[in-house]
Amino acid sequence: MSKIIIVDDDTDIARLISDALEDEHLETKVFSNALAALNYILAVPEEIALITLDIMMPELSGMEICRTIRDKVDCPIIFISAKGKTIDKVLGLEMGADDYVAKPFVVEELVARIKAHLRREKRVTAPPEEGVIRVGEIQLRVGSYEVYKNGKLVPFSTREFQLLQYLMENAGKVLTREQIFSHVWDTEFGDIGTVAVNIKSVRDKIDPDNKYIKTVWGVGYKFVNVR
Repeated sequence: MSKIIIVDDDTDIARLISDALEDEHLETKVFSNALAALNYILAVPEEIALITLDIMMPELSGMEICRTIRDKVDCPIIFISAKGKTIDKVLGLEMGADDYVAKPFVVEELVARIKAHLRREKRVTAPPEEGVIRVGEIQLRVGSYEVYKNGKLVPFSTREFQLLQYLMENAGKVLTREQIFSHVWDTEFGDIGTVAVNIKSVRDKIDPDNKYIKTVWGVGYKFVNVR
């Protein structure tokens, strides 16, 4: 069974999270030392189902860990931190986190969020239908989770791929932020602001001129079918 990694120098909080997850029959591994956690994650990334990271730790911050591992693990990453300002949430999401929970938190809600992320990942890792979606210079290969622009492979995270796929499959339609969040993140929990953060990331990679992904102010986004 894949493990949920809990990284927090507050051992009481870490144990609280671990006990609550294990009550749900989920296997956990707790680290109070950030460097030890980083070494473990890098050694066995394929054994990890999800990671929770505290931001403020003495040896290494959660932000630094996330920056180091994000392109090496494809599992969800959730920040759990006493730093609850909007700018901290945005920074965390831009670092590649999938969710952000501010301390103090309700443990039952955190467990529900974790289970929602795990359900979504289980669906994502199921064998997808083969197919190719092409819009203009952009080619999305559903079977291999690959994105190409002008024939050149562009690295995408699973979340970014799912977001782009949803936009391209609905090219020409205006999708609200709520629709996008519900479809891609498959959860009622979390910060809907993560939609804008991930849209920016996708644009930076394949659409720096905003040729394809149009913002419909006050509503959401539309993928334009450019010929």
